[in-house]
Amino acid sequence: MSLRSLALILLVPFSLLTVYAVMEVGYIGVFDYQRHSPAGWQVFFDLVLSLLLILIWMIPNARENGRNPWPFVMVTLFLGVIGPLLYLLGTKDKDQQLSS
Repeated sequence: MSLRSLALILLVPFSLLTVYAVMEVGYIGVFDYQRHSPAGWQVFFDLVLSLLLILIWMIPNARENGRNPWPFVMVTLFLGVIGPLLYLLGTKDKDQQLSS
């Protein structure tokens, strides 16, 4: 299975979940929910650090492959993992195979 296929499989249900969450509590509400307990703080900072690590990989990878990373960086900053999933959708299948 390619990273592109995996990204598509993950992107569709996660995007639907994101739309549902934003409709229920609003964009700020998604973040506000995390501030009420140390467990929420941990989850929020885990997400931030994970996305930072992804960006550290994604920006040079995009440049090496002749792609502009900045649209994906901006989407990542505002929509989280949807940005990297969209980035992976644009990868060439021959270059991004998962080991079986």
